[in-house]
Amino acid sequence: MSLEFFNTMDRRVEPFEPISAGEVKMYTCGPTVYNYAHIGNFRAYMFEDILRRTLEYFGYKVRQVMNLTDVDDKTIRDSRAAGVPLREFTAKYKQAFFEDIRTLNIEPAEVYPAATDHIPQMIRLISVLMEKGYAYQAEDRSVYFSIDKFKDYGKLAKIDRENQRSGVRIRNDEYAKDSVADFALWKAWDENDGEVAWDSPWGRGRPGWHIECSAMSSEYLGDHFDIHTGGIDNMFPHHEDEIAQSEAASGRKWVNYWLHCAHLMVDGEKMSKSLGNFFTLRDLQARGWSGREIRWVLIGAHYRKKLNFTFEALAQARQTLNRFDELFGRMRGISTAGDGSEVDESVAHALEAFERAMADDLNVAEALAALFDLQRAANKMADSGQLSAAGAVRVLDTFRRFDRVIGCLEVDAEKKGDEIPAEIEQLAVRRAAARKVKDFRESDRLRDEITRLGYQIEDAPGGAYRLRKL
Repeated sequence: MSLEFFNTMDRRVEPFEPISAGEVKMYTCGPTVYNYAHIGNFRAYMFEDILRRTLEYFGYKVRQVMNLTDVDDKTIRDSRAAGVPLREFTAKYKQAFFEDIRTLNIEPAEVYPAATDHIPQMIRLISVLMEKGYAYQAEDRSVYFSIDKFKDYGKLAKIDRENQRSGVRIRNDEYAKDSVADFALWKAWDENDGEVAWDSPWGRGRPGWHIECSAMSSEYLGDHFDIHTGGIDNMFPHHEDEIAQSEAASGRKWVNYWLHCAHLMVDGEKMSKSLGNFFTLRDLQARGWSGREIRWVLIGAHYRKKLNFTFEALAQARQTLNRFDELFGRMRGISTAGDGSEVDESVAHALEAFERAMADDLNVAEALAALFDLQRAANKMADSGQLSAAGAVRVLDTFRRFDRVIGCLEVDAEKKGDEIPAEIEQLAVRRAAARKVKDFRESDRLRDEITRLGYQIEDAPGGAYRLRKL
């Protein structure tokens, strides 16, 4: 089954063809480590994780590079405000980021290059741009990229260059789409930078944000690679500027496929501290939500659609994952003889639907529907006594395959409370015996006692039953 992705560059879904057969080189925009990452950031990181897992599911070997922006306007501003040296200030948030991605079960990238460790590579890249005439040093001693020299500027964001002003320079890392202008590659030191500066052929200073990603991607992936991802808010100016400086330096196409995820909303509104709907992962954990529950919500919508994050969705995620946990526990308890062929059709249908959905531009919603279909089919067969132990094993194996992409089913995890106390088991055995002799008054009394103690008993054909904690 071939993969297809929506390529932002061409604004259409295209078959995926890697540069090297069986291998994918991918650059994913990482965090700016000036604070704890918020759930809007993690929406993007989760999309990138699902992309990586899907590529691996379909047999590709992935080399992923995710940058750590540890020097830019924000990191310098906040480290100075805190009175802490830049490296010490950002180290705290780097560690927090790695803790958070473990909480969300995000697969680690092969390389996490930090910008401050790659200043020589940035200086070399700027030197090439200077030599080729794409960059110049201005009167403020900073070095800028001349967008008029790069005729394809604006091809990703589809900017109408004819209606943009020329000759304007922007020193800030971030700026609006209507401010298309020459952007800073190297920023001459000023008093706002404090002690943050490096020597260069153009004087002491520091790199601009955009040059960092171009230099680090070429260092670890080369001048031409398969996929570049990020949030839609990074398309301009960041990704547009990356393309200009990278292709101007190398003289060749830089990236084949551009994938961007849409914004995350909270209760239907843009996330904002002023609205009180701004949450970090740690904020949600403090409220009692687990990493797997948060992950389930963050993967729930197609990556190109806005995701509305609500606490009701988290509560639903908890219920949904609990029901999967119950299914997995039930499957482990099946002991009926048989060869497992009774699940052939259901398993084949679920796998085909799941793979077709993920191959179709990461259609997670359709893929999750395949999980629910198999869940219903397995429970129905267990209820009717048709499911064998071999069939149950196949169901569990299929959910393990799904979880290679979904990443939060935890098929084999032992849940707290899974073990039924001996007292409850004894009551259930006595109730089964009462049902067998049709003593329904005693059977109902024992069922009520089991419920009073916090457990539920569910009957199945042939006198079988299942216990679960309420």
